[in-house]
Amino acid sequence: MVRRHELTDAEWDLLAPLMPAHPRKGKRWADHRRVINAILFRTRTGIPWRDLPERYGPWETAAGRHRRWCLDGTWDRIAERLRINAATGRPLDVGIDSTLVRAHHHAAGAAKKGTRFGRNGTDPKRWAGPGAG
Repeated sequence: MVRRHELTDAEWDLLAPLMPAHPRKGKRWADHRRVINAILFRTRTGIPWRDLPERYGPWETAAGRHRRWCLDGTWDRIAERLRINAATGRPLDVGIDSTLVRAHHHAAGAAKKGTRFGRNGTDPKRWAGPGAG
């Protein structure tokens, strides 16, 4: 059974060839699929690395592998592969906009009763005509 934030077998079959080889020196790497599932879980839930569930192994492994794959281009290869249309073999035309516009905290809400502004937010003196107020 595949959990909510984890790769299916079909998704893993698509990504497995893009994973870097295990290093020749040092300790054998943890399973790539488990690490990707940990990274996906953390990305989708927004939790800190240290709060990863134990089923994903040590959080240091997932955080370190994520950083390493950012630097060595693994994530770029994955993104490029996912842009390919499986039916035609040609790249998909995709646009993603992640624009974020922050408003000042004073910009929230309209003017309250008892302010100098009228009900619709305009200054009544401004529109009263010449010689008013």
